[in-house]
Amino acid sequence: MKRKTDYKNAPKEIAEAIESSEIIDDFLPPPDKLVLKEPSVRITINLSMPVVKFFKENAGKSGIPY
Repeated sequence: MKRKTDYKNAPKEIAEAIESSEIIDDFLPPPDKLVLKEPSVRITINLSMPVVKFFKENAGKSGIPY
């Protein structure tokens, strides 16, 4: 952060808290070090329509594209 940010539009308490805060070094490892990728295998399976419907509904509830 080379440029100082001005917090004039923030509520007074928040602006004061931000102004008095201390910047610390990033202590977290990079994302590729957090989760190890496992090799995947592509397969083909046949599923009944109720099973496909179940997965589609649960994907929709979880916000995961199907």
